Amino acid sequence: MNPTGSFTSLQDWLPWLETLSPREIVLGLERVEDVLGRLSVKRPKLVVNVAGTNGKGSSVAMFEALLRKDGMRIGCYTSPHLIRYNERIRIAGKSASDAEILVALERVEAVRGDTPLTFFEFGTLAALVAFARADVEVWILEVGMGGRLDAVNAIDPDASLITNVSLDHCAWLGDNIESIAKEKAGVMRRAKPVIFGSESVPQAIMDYATESGADLRIAGKDFSFGADQADFSTWSWHGSRIELNGLQRPALPGDVQVANAAAVLAVIEALGLDHLLESAQVSDALASIDLRGRFQVIDNRWILDVAHNPQAAAVLADRLNERQIEGRITAIVGMLADKDVEGFVAPLLDIVDSWIAVSVTGSRAQSAGKLAPMVADLTGKPCLVMDDPNDAFRFADEQAGENDVILVAGSFYIVGPALKWIEAN
Repeated sequence: MNPTGSFTSLQDWLPWLETLSPREIVLGLERVEDVLGRLSVKRPKLVVNVAGTNGKGSSVAMFEALLRKDGMRIGCYTSPHLIRYNERIRIAGKSASDAEILVALERVEAVRGDTPLTFFEFGTLAALVAFARADVEVWILEVGMGGRLDAVNAIDPDASLITNVSLDHCAWLGDNIESIAKEKAGVMRRAKPVIFGSESVPQAIMDYATESGADLRIAGKDFSFGADQADFSTWSWHGSRIELNGLQRPALPGDVQVANAAAVLAVIEALGLDHLLESAQVSDALASIDLRGRFQVIDNRWILDVAHNPQAAAVLADRLNERQIEGRITAIVGMLADKDVEGFVAPLLDIVDSWIAVSVTGSRAQSAGKLAPMVADLTGKPCLVMDDPNDAFRFADEQAGENDVILVAGSFYIVGPALKWIEAN
């Protein structure tokens, strides 16, 4: 008997969704395509898929800001969330309401039959239903993992962005850059533009573009960007047809966000939306972005960052060095068990003064008891064990001096609880 008839809230639905598949991650498109066909979801005017290792959430937010400046009604799908599931489904600039999500979940379940879906697959389909019901004009869809076999890839995009490729999700995608790149390249479509946002291009990306007939455009070759010569506080972007100068830096901090913005602009140009590429309009849109958990500084005391792999940790280390913090830095770290702890910790070795390991929730979570010895061995410094993240936040806050900083990083699943604790205290 299907129990969902008695469900009246997301708090009823979400735990049940986790029971539908024996594994949290099951790569493959057959199940999603099967149910998607039964849903008969109306396709919008434009679909953009965003894949890559790092910078996906930031890139989606930039797309959204730029397209909304033109008055477009946008639906954005991202994952995971920080605090509320609703954050994953954004309609016209706002998180979907419980009621909108519930109707979408009910619709998916009504046609699913006995097809098993993972939590992510079910949520992806529900997002598309919610977008169709809200009559949005554009879908901007963040690929959850890889690309070729990710649920989002069941939707044929008009254009795709692959932000970059580095080591992450190795247990599912492979343990080297080329194998991971091959999976991410699966978002490409024949004759459709795909932007690669890094100048370091794996051979697998080049090969897949040739085999698939995709229109591959690469940073440093087909578009470029850099600081303005006359004013280093602004930057310029050069596409195949359009040149923008005097651009203000994005509200999201760090040079990496300029690179993300440049790739987003390249997608917009590739789609022929040239009227959006005007310097003042682009600057205004990028200045309006507020994305929590991306080097988010609170009261000059807390720094929250969802970095969880070596490349992201290296960017985080650069940002910390740029701030020239006078006091000590205590890092509260929570990670999933399939993450590269050594690769994450290495860039922070000479920056962080003390460490606290916490346990995060979820079936893939690494326990604080297992994480702490790894951190201690890698850093040569003691690493406290605190299973409850709230205990760690409270302890670090009480111990921090006036110029000290508390860094919270390693996963969405630790940054979210930190935000909740800070807001409550």
